[in-house]
Amino acid sequence: MTSPSLRLRLLLWLLIPLTVYVGISTSYTHDSAVASADLIQDRALVASARMIAGQVTWEDGAPVVNIPPAALEMFASPSRDEVYYQVLMDDNTLLAGRPDFPVDVDFSLIAPAYATTSFNNQPLRVVSYVRALYDNGTLRMVAVSVGQTMRGHEQLLDELWRPALHRQIIMLLLAIALVVVGLTMELRPLLRVKDELATREPTSLTPLRAGELQRELRPIVEAINQYIQRLNTQVAVQKRFVADAAHQLRTPLTLIDSQIQFARQLNDPERLPQVLQALQDSSRSMTDLTNKLLQLSQAEASNSTAFPRHPVELVALAATVLEELVSLAQRKQIDLGMEAAADEAWAMGSQSLYSGMLMNLIDNALRYTPEHGKVTATVAAEQDRVIIAVADNGPGIPAEVRERVFERFYRNAAPHQHGAGLGLAIVKEIVQAAHGSISLGTDAQGKGLTVTVVLPACTAPSAN
Repeated sequence: MTSPSLRLRLLLWLLIPLTVYVGISTSYTHDSAVASADLIQDRALVASARMIAGQVTWEDGAPVVNIPPAALEMFASPSRDEVYYQVLMDDNTLLAGRPDFPVDVDFSLIAPAYATTSFNNQPLRVVSYVRALYDNGTLRMVAVSVGQTMRGHEQLLDELWRPALHRQIIMLLLAIALVVVGLTMELRPLLRVKDELATREPTSLTPLRAGELQRELRPIVEAINQYIQRLNTQVAVQKRFVADAAHQLRTPLTLIDSQIQFARQLNDPERLPQVLQALQDSSRSMTDLTNKLLQLSQAEASNSTAFPRHPVELVALAATVLEELVSLAQRKQIDLGMEAAADEAWAMGSQSLYSGMLMNLIDNALRYTPEHGKVTATVAAEQDRVIIAVADNGPGIPAEVRERVFERFYRNAAPHQHGAGLGLAIVKEIVQAAHGSISLGTDAQGKGLTVTVVLPACTAPSAN
């Protein structure tokens, strides 16, 4: 499913509230225009009614009215509205105007009364005004009603309201146009970043340039650059691994080739078993080196966040590793043992990697401990950490080279001792991936070597 355009989404975010605002504002403007048009018409009507009421007088004991032309001329307009009026005494005597005027008068009014009605199929705005009329102590009430059709009122309403409506619509259209143009211009730096990525060589891992990218969009480029940096690190690790593997495998392969050539040229059958034994030893050494290289590659890959991790119980795992190495210890008559300070010790990680870590630690101790020596593995759980220690009473490692033994292919061993120099390098990679620490030391008497690994502890998985 294709996501909608960013321009369209932002336009909708602006257009919806702006449309609501325009609608509310237009409604208020319309109401204000209606009130203004009503006020103007009502003032003209009441002024006319009062002018007519002022012309009602007594003559020969009877009320009479003389309608002044000015009272009707004030309604003159281009809309040609029709004007109706009625002058009525309190005894329903009609003094002037139309007898069929559509509004009944309430003679108790003390203020002008306004009403909108229909007359001759046209809307009519009407005002009724009542005044007192005195003659020789006699009090009479006279009502003047004036009505005007609404054509002029509607025209005035249009003149007051429609310009405001047009302004609101123009503002809305202008806002839409500005959003579209503004987004097009503001997205250009991001599109330049896109073009830069699209035109890159497949092997290019140089960071992107933020350039004129807006502050809000810079985190995107920074995140991409961080990812590129991680890729650079991973590629560098892979290149180093390939280079190391090629360099280290070249020597045993050359040795095997030389031994094969020597065997082919050999004329003494009695020496053939010695040559075959040498070939087997070389083959085993290369197999061991290959396995170590694969372990190193897996350990390096474990630094990735995508590498699967789960709780691993290290007490039982250490016991299993010791069982696998018992035969090696027996051949050298080494006292191999284990001390567990807890029934269980859980750490988050990979069981295969932790197994390789323990295998390398104990195997190294067995290889460098002389015959009739002693190697002890200890696993302890302390609050939020797991402590693994492998101690031997061998020759140890001088303090000045202890940091170097974690380097790949560095060997602090006698010439006759076999090894690829990868054991502690593999252990360090696994420990770092688990966010732990590793250190080298000696026993209480300053002899032998003790390798201590500290890992963050985790809770045991539930039975469910």
